[in-house]
Amino acid sequence: MPVFSLIQRTPACLRAFVVILAVLVVSACAQVPITNRSGLHLVPNAELATMSVEQYRGVLGKSQLSTDTRQVAMLRRVGMRIANAAETVLKESGAPDAIVDYHWEFNLIQDDKTVNAWVMPGGKAAVYTGILPYTRDETGLAVVLGHEVGHALAGHGNERLSQGLLTQLGGTALAVALQSQPQQTQALFMQAFGVGTSVGFLLPYSRLHESEADRIGLTLMARAGYDPREAVPFWQRMQAQEQSRPPEFLSTHPAPETRIRDIQSHLPEALPYYQKSIR
Repeated sequence: MPVFSLIQRTPACLRAFVVILAVLVVSACAQVPITNRSGLHLVPNAELATMSVEQYRGVLGKSQLSTDTRQVAMLRRVGMRIANAAETVLKESGAPDAIVDYHWEFNLIQDDKTVNAWVMPGGKAAVYTGILPYTRDETGLAVVLGHEVGHALAGHGNERLSQGLLTQLGGTALAVALQSQPQQTQALFMQAFGVGTSVGFLLPYSRLHESEADRIGLTLMARAGYDPREAVPFWQRMQAQEQSRPPEFLSTHPAPETRIRDIQSHLPEALPYYQKSIR
């Protein structure tokens, strides 16, 4: 229902509240680089970056970090190339001030059973060794890191956390929620940024975010000098090794066939950046 119609149909005693809420929602919308979609960002990025440092340190403190110097060096080399590309995109999209919130850090967690990677606000990233057999090389790793940095660049975590604050915590500000309901708020934070399992109200949005991160990730890896066409065989490897998965409408990720088809449709957008980078 359009906001204006909602205001018209609202009782007079509540009309002022609805008007204020509508203004807050509209003013909190942010545009996603590359796709230009608008997303709801109720939490200031600086506040998210500060919280992510604490949560990131907590995850690393409970994890075993890889001692494989070759793999760690590769991760950080690829990560910084993707990070530099992300900062270039922010500058070109008219958001150079956002760069100040990023203090990039890439760590490899030794866990061969976990096929995962994520990036928190401020560029705090973790990759689990379980995904390395699928990435195989630097370009495969660039597919994963481009995708995860794409989530961060698009503010998907902010959008998901904002939705959670509205639906689960009644629109409470993040600082207030942390003080009044610290455990629930921290769990919501971890889920929003892909560190935990996303379920419930997040489900309809996360497939959109995954597809959007794929598109952004292709451009980021291409700008970083990695062939975006390698995203297709990476996801084909993931599909081949996947023993079972729920139907797409029950999953927080697109079905592999859908993802590969969408990636192929976005390759013409990313390829010129790769071709320019290797000249």
